[in-house]
Amino acid sequence: MTQQRRRPWIVGVSGASGTPFAAAVLRGLLAAGESVDLVVSRASRLTLLDETGIAFRDGHWREDLRVWLDRGADGNPDAFAVGEAELERVRHWPAGDLAAGPSSGSYPAKGMLIVPASTACVAGVALGLSKDLLQRAASVTLKERRPLVVAVRETPLSGQTLKQMVALDEAGAVVLPASPAFYAGATHIQDLVDFVAGRVLDAAGVEHRLYRRWEGELGGGSRSPED
Repeated sequence: MTQQRRRPWIVGVSGASGTPFAAAVLRGLLAAGESVDLVVSRASRLTLLDETGIAFRDGHWREDLRVWLDRGADGNPDAFAVGEAELERVRHWPAGDLAAGPSSGSYPAKGMLIVPASTACVAGVALGLSKDLLQRAASVTLKERRPLVVAVRETPLSGQTLKQMVALDEAGAVVLPASPAFYAGATHIQDLVDFVAGRVLDAAGVEHRLYRRWEGELGGGSRSPED
């Protein structure tokens, strides 16, 4: 029998504030049984260290990723428990490795999610700069007509960035500002993070149960998700 070919989602983490969004998306993908190729930019490692105290190191990426995914948005280090079997479905590529699998259109991938996306990342992808593996993988995703979701995390937005976001939309990407909603009945910072992560997964067509969906009834946000 022929072994089924692995087709991961590529997840790029850029240097914008919002590393909890990336962690929530990664947990959602793994919970859905998806495989993940992870690219963590150099700038995002500084943001991750600043926001969580976690140092993400190429040589110890699996241990660092486990600590990161187990941490809640409120800083609780034991908010989640990501198992070894789930981590086995993650492959990490150093951001400077331009010979990595995702740099080629022949590499099998379902698409790419950039969470969070800085304005520098937006500009690089819109202009096709490919200055690192994250930008190159995004360019490949666009040229191969695969789904690309760009979760922009910046405010306010300059006119130039708005033009670049329009360029990404015209190229086929989904531009998804990291803007949480409150109709889902958020009572905790993790709820707001999970709403954004859930919308990213919605755009990618990945099933999840990260937030309460609108069903056309007022007052739904005051009920528990299990009601």
